[in-house]
Amino acid sequence: MNEVNEFLDVYSESTPNPETMKFVFNKMILPDDSADFPTKGSTDMSPLAKNLFEFSFVNGVFIMNNFVTITRKEGIEWEEIIPITKEFLKSYVSAREPIIYKAASTAKTDFGADNDIVSKIQEILDTYVKPAVETDGGQIVFKDFENGIVTVELRGSCSGCPSSTITLKRGIEGMLTRMIPEVKEVVAQGA
Repeated sequence: MNEVNEFLDVYSESTPNPETMKFVFNKMILPDDSADFPTKGSTDMSPLAKNLFEFSFVNGVFIMNNFVTITRKEGIEWEEIIPITKEFLKSYVSAREPIIYKAASTAKTDFGADNDIVSKIQEILDTYVKPAVETDGGQIVFKDFENGIVTVELRGSCSGCPSSTITLKRGIEGMLTRMIPEVKEVVAQGA
């Protein structure tokens, strides 16, 4: 049987974070998973991220579904690097090179008496927050719920975004505290 060569395209899309650009493919490159590489030293599990960091302008890589979000180094203009990045990404994915190697999950899953509350938190994040954040080239990941405090991790374009604190406090925290009385605050891991 002959394999049909499918047309692969990639386009760039700006994000609310001026330091990141979202590169979107017309097919899934990492279905049902994501990977964040904030530094060159964190790329052991991703040949794609490791290769991207070989470009002198790359300061961070986030890979998810059908897009790659790249954080640039200071002093570099997007107009200079978008064509180079698009061509590299298209060639890399077309060659069917590995995107990431799977890692064992270390996520906490048992929250004791708070399991029902955590389920509600995760449902609200999945339904209302994640789609909007992913549209902007980022990801929000639930990490913990303890003593009324929800801890999340911001990845991709959300990490380091000037507006992420406002979104976190006014948007996400406001929604969760209104919908789930047990939630008192939302904080970003590492913030």
